Amino acid sequence: MKLIGPFKQIITLANLSLRGKLSDQQLEIIVDGGILIEGETIQKVGNFEELRSEYPNVTIEEVEGEQIVLPAFIDSHTHICFGGNRANDFAMRNEGKTYLEIAESGGGIWSSVQHTRNASEEELLKTLSERINFLISLGITTIEVKSGYGLDVENELKMLRIIKKAQTLTKATLIPTCLSAHLKPKDFEGDNKSYLDFIIAEILPKVKEEGLAKRVDIFIEKSAFQPEESKDFLLKTKELGFEITVHADQFTPGSSRIAVEVGAQSADHLEATIDDDIMFLAHSNTVATALPGASLGLGEKFTPARKLLDAGAILAIASDWNPGSAPMGNLITQASILATYEKLTTAEVLAGITFRSAYALGLEDRGRLEKGLKADFVTFKTDNFQNVLYNQGSLTAENIYINGKKWKV
Repeated sequence: MKLIGPFKQIITLANLSLRGKLSDQQLEIIVDGGILIEGETIQKVGNFEELRSEYPNVTIEEVEGEQIVLPAFIDSHTHICFGGNRANDFAMRNEGKTYLEIAESGGGIWSSVQHTRNASEEELLKTLSERINFLISLGITTIEVKSGYGLDVENELKMLRIIKKAQTLTKATLIPTCLSAHLKPKDFEGDNKSYLDFIIAEILPKVKEEGLAKRVDIFIEKSAFQPEESKDFLLKTKELGFEITVHADQFTPGSSRIAVEVGAQSADHLEATIDDDIMFLAHSNTVATALPGASLGLGEKFTPARKLLDAGAILAIASDWNPGSAPMGNLITQASILATYEKLTTAEVLAGITFRSAYALGLEDRGRLEKGLKADFVTFKTDNFQNVLYNQGSLTAENIYINGKKWKV
């Protein structure tokens, strides 16, 4: 066994509710604490000197200076496997160009599809690995990664195989998600329903056969797939044994209700969610995932996080890191800004990027600092945990531990 400490503060997130609002007074804060680890799991969290006395033969890993420790963060929605970039889209948007005008000039999702199809496997693996390492450096040790820039059998499988290979090169946990239903590709002959049927018949069986992903996503929006055809697709996907999640209510309301009706693990975006659907989400086990990076990238309003929490919903916060609408990738900065605009407590933000995000991915073995859970945690060189969000991402992580071991690039 190994005892790491002493930490100025340990914020365990123990005993916090999975759903609804949280006050900072509910946070368990252990002063001058230590974390006892056996193998890859936490055995005990408590006062450092008391743990050292209780376990006199334990290996000690001393912490230098004043540091606080939090459970490692979880980014439950990213698109970080892609080729090319869309800086021109961002510039055109800021000039006042519409989504349609940008797409017609060669931008938009289809631009990323073309770049990703043209990229070699080596290039995609290299850039994906670099983005993974950047996220780990922020303290994020569990990362969901979507396909969705291939949009045919060959290239969707190429993306998912690269994500699988990247898992062998990193200590972080990667959660692959098949987003072949990102939009109907321009080179597909047939309507939306035909393309969704094509995914069911041609792509998902191969994904399942090769063990490339257990999750499937779909973008329900006027510019992508319509509500009823999407609902039919999701139900068929569930019959194939996949877990499901949904890009919902980004620009128009209504699709979050479909996510709840089909039992999706999460409904992500929700910038356009109306009050009736907030209550619908709040009375379900579908996680409402806010993606503030997309709001910042597009200049759109934020997910109504305050209303969702007050209604009793499970709120997660993720980065949506992608080349088009959310190029920043810094979850801590985004979550801090969301907190400012939506008046979220520190406890609510920390829950949203740890155990509540874990729940959105079907994971219950991480996100808190408690006995029996995965020993993933992050430290910051400060004497007060509040400084992490207060500095909005400029206070960088000091050390990242994955499975109880200090991570190095």
